[in-house]
Amino acid sequence: MTAEPWALPPSWRWARFDEVARVASNLLEPAHHPDLPHIAPNHIESETGRLLPYSTVAADGVTSVKHGFRAGQVLYSKIRPYLAKVIVAEFEGLCSADMYPIDTDLEPRYLKWWMLTREFTRLAAGEQARTLLPKINVRGLNALPVPVAPAETQRRIVEILEDHLSRLDAACANLRASEARAEAWAQSSIDGIVWHQQDARTVAVADLLAEKMRNGHSARASATGRGVRALTLTAVTRGSFTDAFTKIVAVEPERVQDLWLRDGDLLVQRSNTSDLVGTTAIYHGPQGWAIFPDLLIRLRAKASQVSPDYLAIVLKTERAHRLLRARAKGLAGSMPKIDQNAIGSLLVPVLDHRGQAKVVSRVTEIEEAKLQLIMEVQTAHRRADGLRKALLGDAFSGRLAVGGRKLDHAGELAGV
Repeated sequence: MTAEPWALPPSWRWARFDEVARVASNLLEPAHHPDLPHIAPNHIESETGRLLPYSTVAADGVTSVKHGFRAGQVLYSKIRPYLAKVIVAEFEGLCSADMYPIDTDLEPRYLKWWMLTREFTRLAAGEQARTLLPKINVRGLNALPVPVAPAETQRRIVEILEDHLSRLDAACANLRASEARAEAWAQSSIDGIVWHQQDARTVAVADLLAEKMRNGHSARASATGRGVRALTLTAVTRGSFTDAFTKIVAVEPERVQDLWLRDGDLLVQRSNTSDLVGTTAIYHGPQGWAIFPDLLIRLRAKASQVSPDYLAIVLKTERAHRLLRARAKGLAGSMPKIDQNAIGSLLVPVLDHRGQAKVVSRVTEIEEAKLQLIMEVQTAHRRADGLRKALLGDAFSGRLAVGGRKLDHAGELAGV
């Protein structure tokens, strides 16, 4: 057995996994059970023990023999054990070959929560096979330690732990709602500022450009690492122009001289999913840093008419994005597309240069306020994640069971 991680209370003991639990084998033909639920690792949220939306055996197109599971069994993802994906089944079904259905002599939820601790995950990841797709085999799983508390203590730990975690989950749901409200407030405020200016004149986008719009270049990634740096769509989707969202493509530089980015270039996604087509971002950076791919359209603002930052703000509003999406064309089942004419004929509000500067300044203030709020929410999420791990650690060292940290954690939860 792997070395015991810490000393336990007198009435507890360390056991090998296979002393208290075992991987069950119940192979079933999926064709005989088309309507049963099918659970795979992607149906389980990492580190929380939460079941995500799933489908049936038939809907997932399962054809090979799979393990059947029943209510009360623990389901554990054996691939990428560092992701800590484990639940207790509340129904019968079939599980992916990447899952272990587990019977246990312990309270199943007690074992589940132990398998979600940092310590168990660290040990499981240490036992994983050194393969392209890391996984823990049955032998490695069986050797892992489990802290075994008396049966009544196990039930009490689960009761206290799930009470705390339910309140923590509610706090995290409120955080997610706050982040969504911040996004909605910022978007609504910016749309109102841009589209409700009494002094604005309405101009087609094509009349605000210094040169004809340009589609990018489609090229395969370079196999040798030599070639030209090109953006990926993610750069525009996230509005972030970094090396993380580029690739080196196999193309001769002289063939793409007119595709190098310049500071102030606007890039519009001409093809993507229905909610992302028409997404716009503005590039601020050195000239010649990268080219852009064929699925993007480049716009260059005419300085005498409009500032690039103002035009970017207009095209990034929800109203402009909605109008562009409405112009998208595409056959059923294919990616919707917009063309240069759809963008060029879009009518947008334009102020004089002083008015544009005021809008840019006000929008910058809104974006900074939104970013500050989101950063605070993300800090609270990290604190909640740390608290979740601390609660699990306390639970299996005996402190939570005897109440030594119970009130402390309840107070921390109230502050999240």
